[in-house]
Amino acid sequence: MKGFTLIELLIIVGTLMVLIVVADTTISLFEQESDLNNSAEQIINVLRLAQNKTLTSEQDTQWGVYFETDKYVLFKGSDYNPLETDNEIHNLSKIVEISKIALEGLGSKIVFDRVIGSTNQFGEISLELKTDTSKTKSIYIENSGQIGLTEPSTPSNIARIKDSRHIHFDLGWSIQDAITLKFKFLGPEPDQIETIDMADYFDVSKTEFDWSNEDTPFVVNGFNQVFRIHTHFLDAFNTILCIHRDRNNNKNNEEVLIYIIDGGIEKDIVHYSADVDDTVEKGFYVFNTMETQ
Repeated sequence: MKGFTLIELLIIVGTLMVLIVVADTTISLFEQESDLNNSAEQIINVLRLAQNKTLTSEQDTQWGVYFETDKYVLFKGSDYNPLETDNEIHNLSKIVEISKIALEGLGSKIVFDRVIGSTNQFGEISLELKTDTSKTKSIYIENSGQIGLTEPSTPSNIARIKDSRHIHFDLGWSIQDAITLKFKFLGPEPDQIETIDMADYFDVSKTEFDWSNEDTPFVVNGFNQVFRIHTHFLDAFNTILCIHRDRNNNKNNEEVLIYIIDGGIEKDIVHYSADVDDTVEKGFYVFNTMETQ
C-alpha cells in the first residue's frame, strides 16, 4: 500500500494551519463587529429609556444620558452630576470606544423634554473598534426625539421647521453676574411685569443656566404664557442663550419684552410682537446674532 510522503504530510498540515488561522481571524472579526453592533443597540436602548422616563415624569423630573469615551451614564435631572448616587453607569466593551460626540450645543449629554420627548441636544454619537478604526457605527438623535442607526435624509437642524418659538441669541457678553430675568407684557393696562431671581437656575460653576415656568405659567389677560430660557454656551466672556415660547394653541398674542438685569442695567434681549406668529426682533443688548431655529 502506498502512503503519504513527508512533503505531502507537510503540505496537508500547513494547509490545515492556514485554514485554522483564517477561521480564527474570521470568528474574531465577527465577534468584534458583533460587540460594536451590540454596543450601539445598548446605547439606543438607554437613550429610549431616558426618553420614556421623561415622558412619564418619573421622579417628577427629566432624564438624560451623558457620554464619555469608554462609558455612558443614565442620569436624572436637566444636568449631569458625576457624584449623583442614582447615576446608572454603562461601561463599553474593552474593544469599543465612543469616537465622536457631535451634538447641538457641543456638549456631551442628551436630555429629553417633557410632554413630547424632543431634545435640544440632537446630533450624532459614533462608535468604533479600537483594533480597526475603519469599523464604525453611528447613532442619530433628531430634534423630534427620533433615535436610530439610519442617518436622516437631511440634518435635523436643517430639516425641522424653523419657528420663532425657539431662538438662539449670541449675546457677546456673559450672564454669569446677572441677577434677574424680567418679562414686560405690554397688552394689559398697566403693563404686567414678571421677574425671576436667576441665582437658583445656574449650575455650581455658572457654566449653565436653565429656567422654565412650565409648572407655574404667567397668566396674562386670562391666558397662560410659558417660556423656557437656557444656555447652550456660557463662560466668563460670552453667552449663547436659547429662548422657547409656547404658543398655547395660538393664543399667545401678547406683546412682551424680555430683559436680563445685569450690573443694574436692564438689558433687552428680545421683543415679541402682538401676533400669534410671535414676530421677533432682537434687543439692543444682543451684540452678535439672533438665529431662529
